Amino acid sequence: MGSLDTVSLGILFSSLLVLAGIMSSLIAMRFGAPLLLVFLMVGMLAGEGGPGGLKFNDVSTAYTVGSVALALILFDGGLRTRVAIFRSVLAPAGMLATIGVLITATLTAPVAVLLLDLSWLEGLLIGSVIASTDAAAVFFLIHARGLRLRPRVGATLEVESGANDPFAVFLTIVLIQLLLGTHQSAGDMALSLLREAVIGGIAGLLGGRAIVFVLNRLSLAQGLHAPFVAVGALVIFGLTQTVHASGFLAVYLAGLVVGNQATRAHNSVVVFLDAATWLAQIVMFMLLGLLVWPQRLMDSVLPALGVALTLMFIARPAAVFVCLWPFRFSTRDKLFVSWVGLRGAVGIFLASIPMLVGLPKAYLYFDVAFVVVSISLLVQGWTIAVAAKRFQVALPRSDRQQRRIELDLPGQLDKELVGYAIAENSPYLRRRLIPSWAKPTLVVRDEQIFTPEEADGVRAGDYVYLLAPPERAQALDRYFVNMPLPKPDPAQLSDFFVPGDATLGALADIYDLRLADAHANVTLADHFANELKRPAKQGDIVRLGPIALLAHAVKDNRVTTIGLRLSDPDEKPASAKVMAKSVARSLAQRARKYVLDRP
Repeated sequence: MGSLDTVSLGILFSSLLVLAGIMSSLIAMRFGAPLLLVFLMVGMLAGEGGPGGLKFNDVSTAYTVGSVALALILFDGGLRTRVAIFRSVLAPAGMLATIGVLITATLTAPVAVLLLDLSWLEGLLIGSVIASTDAAAVFFLIHARGLRLRPRVGATLEVESGANDPFAVFLTIVLIQLLLGTHQSAGDMALSLLREAVIGGIAGLLGGRAIVFVLNRLSLAQGLHAPFVAVGALVIFGLTQTVHASGFLAVYLAGLVVGNQATRAHNSVVVFLDAATWLAQIVMFMLLGLLVWPQRLMDSVLPALGVALTLMFIARPAAVFVCLWPFRFSTRDKLFVSWVGLRGAVGIFLASIPMLVGLPKAYLYFDVAFVVVSISLLVQGWTIAVAAKRFQVALPRSDRQQRRIELDLPGQLDKELVGYAIAENSPYLRRRLIPSWAKPTLVVRDEQIFTPEEADGVRAGDYVYLLAPPERAQALDRYFVNMPLPKPDPAQLSDFFVPGDATLGALADIYDLRLADAHANVTLADHFANELKRPAKQGDIVRLGPIALLAHAVKDNRVTTIGLRLSDPDEKPASAKVMAKSVARSLAQRARKYVLDRP
């Protein structure tokens, strides 16, 4: 019976520890503390070297939990990445995820050798362990600060964070093998890397297609779709790792495939994975924190601090500037990407591998990685919003607390029902501006349900439900924000669409543009026709003050759907003279049409 009591107490203590981590998030969010660092500290304080006194030195368990957590995090990252975005930044993100990791490790190694009295191989091992950025840390802190990054910058960080883990794992394992006396030629290592990448890529693509097939073809019981997807991701990861290929790459690509296919229960899968990855991060960070001894940490904290500063101010910026040089990123973009290369659980997780295989000085690598991650989360994590403002790559979001209801509709995969409460100051209520791909279907008022026609217009306090493609549901949020949209700023990029028959006056209202009353009724389609002076084609871009208008859909040489984008700060906006000429041409065309059409 004593052993049963021990198990029960273990479950109780573990549950209370996780609960403490969850509740600590309230304090961290209120004061802007990097939440992942809080979980690490909770684990460290609860450990044998802290006040909690909990004895935990099971590196194998920590490694297993870390592998599962990272697999789920990478799958969730792939699930949320659009293929179009992935393709658009694949080259720069791929450079950062490979060459960037190598440059970072190489530049960090000499400092580790000098300050920690290590060999060159040992210094390179420390550099490799801390070379990759952490997707969970980067995007949790960006979203927690309420930032909307410029799409190209955000997409590059997103894809890099998901794609650099496989290369960092490969580099770490190769160096560990060399330190253990297993020698390989450069050609063998290159072939091994290529084999891992190719097999991992194939496994991820096939595994993602298999998950989509089961979701859409088999009638799973209600509520089992989301657990099936999560477990399927772990099966792909485990199977790929078993054949000595990159399971991390496989699971990321599987998420990319699933997230970009029409599937049943898409919303429930996303919500479930949100909770699963959140819990996985808490457990992983706390277990890694339990392995830290504060007393032992003090012996290496100053050299580790030197390594951390070298990484933040020399190695990472050098890698970013070299890798992004061919891709025409602005200096501000490169500086921001350099600063937001946060280190997180990946570094500490990789540092646990030397302990797992019994490598000499293994605890030194772990302690250095812990200090580097802590400094990165504390300094870089706490200053993300300041850096975004300083480098003009993002603005605070006004819609970060926007509540959205999403309901899957059985029998089809193309649409779902998206619901919002109508706020008095929302752009939708003020201008009735809505994307062409969203169709209002129901209005709920005073606990009664109406069609849009029966409701005779939407009022503040109503609830409106719209049919929209699942992958675009989030883009609707900004139309229902409970405050006016911010004034146009060249640093912000917008990413939503409006119909071609929307007027210049409607956009002027939302973006606070100065526009003469006589020009307010000119449609965006007419503005395109007048600016281009030729039949419109998909992808054409014209200007409206600081706004770039993108021809998203064209029918019979006329633009029917238009994407909006605010000009880059390095781009020169259209002058008042150009805009006046454009409006004058539009009015002249309307006058000619009126004369010709008269009987």
